[in-house]
Amino acid sequence: MRHSIIDAEPYGKFHRKLFFLSAGGPFLDGYILSVVGVAIGGASADLGLTPGQEGLVGASALVGVLLGGLVFGWVTDRVGRQLMYTIDLVALVLSSALCLVVPDAWWLIALRVVAGVAVGADYPIATSLLAEWLPADRRGRTMGALVAAWFVGAAAAYLVGYAVTAVAGDEPWRWILASGALPGIIILLARLGTPESPRWLLRHGRRDDAREAIHKAFGRYPTEAELTVLAEQEPPAKSRLSRVFTGGYLRRTLFAGGFWLCQVAPAFAIITFYPVVLGAYGFSKGGTALLWSAAVTLVTMAGCFPCIRLVESWGRRPVIIWTFVASAIPLAVLGFFPGLPAVLAIVLFSVNALAQGGGNILQWIYPTELFPTDIRASAVGVASAISRIGAAGGTYLLPLSLDHLGLGPTMLIGAAIAVIGTVICVLWAPETRGQALHESSSTTPVRRARETAR
Repeated sequence: MRHSIIDAEPYGKFHRKLFFLSAGGPFLDGYILSVVGVAIGGASADLGLTPGQEGLVGASALVGVLLGGLVFGWVTDRVGRQLMYTIDLVALVLSSALCLVVPDAWWLIALRVVAGVAVGADYPIATSLLAEWLPADRRGRTMGALVAAWFVGAAAAYLVGYAVTAVAGDEPWRWILASGALPGIIILLARLGTPESPRWLLRHGRRDDAREAIHKAFGRYPTEAELTVLAEQEPPAKSRLSRVFTGGYLRRTLFAGGFWLCQVAPAFAIITFYPVVLGAYGFSKGGTALLWSAAVTLVTMAGCFPCIRLVESWGRRPVIIWTFVASAIPLAVLGFFPGLPAVLAIVLFSVNALAQGGGNILQWIYPTELFPTDIRASAVGVASAISRIGAAGGTYLLPLSLDHLGLGPTMLIGAAIAVIGTVICVLWAPETRGQALHESSSTTPVRRARETAR
């Protein structure tokens, strides 16, 4: 089998820079979606939010992520990754900054939806661009590491919130929500000039532009033979969103969206309202709960690192199955024994967080590997949109569930969702370890294996 220039090029300076630029999206996602849990107390007191409105404020950005991924994944496949790579951050910066002057609950909800749209757009844009530049032997671990950036952003949100509230209380909640604009501007400026994906360019018949993009990235022009090999793997094709829902790709779409939904439905709800949930165990909502929220979020990030290696040595399929099992068990214990001492509750939340972190790295590995270049961003967008149905629903319903059902039944619901995720993965999770993108995205594995053997 002949390797393309992208798979043959050693992982180097360009790849590392592109990773950090792409990781800016997940960082902002984690920050923006988590900072609302810090600001919700001040916003509720200042704007007179009802419990239902609190849930809408928490879930509104997730609704935006759903819309952004669904719409802009398809747009990205049509117009290119590089252009959208910067435009989406402009919307994010503006929507965050405007929180400084929000007059009422519905304006706040609307701005959070817009911020979510920008974040949702960045999922398919950044992941597709990065995956299409990475060599096969580093793709799994590098794409998985993007998830760690999400938890860095979430932890940063809690720490910023703790620092601000420790000094000024809940009153500057608008500044806390607007603080996401600053890293957004930095990442936006750093992304300017990023080369377009040569895989996407070849799919659109732009061979000369693909040659220039490779030169910009690797510092040399590809030979005609090298470019021909890549062009054979990426034949011209028109992006059609309908392909995501037809043929062999329908089951892949349901799998990617389904396991992602089951991961984030309980996780986003708990992370967004960690201060509230931990407050139920006796922690002060204004101080200690925020620090524990940051600590457990960092534990979640720590769970990513061993699995980043395991997806290459052990495989994608076993990692995703067993992390679902490991995340369900502590939630079940918390559900059956809601009166546990706070220290034991923190231990169980930490075990759940480690498992969640490990399994979450597959969220940006599987969707990018299971679909071809002409529909890759569309598929990532659709999968993230499916997942955000669960995330938005869980985030909206968690405060209502705590109020009407109590802590124990709420945790049991989270455990049940994790069990459903386990079943989905046992039935549908494929193994794509070590495969080039054009191989893992093929729906004819027998034929692919024969071609590889030639």
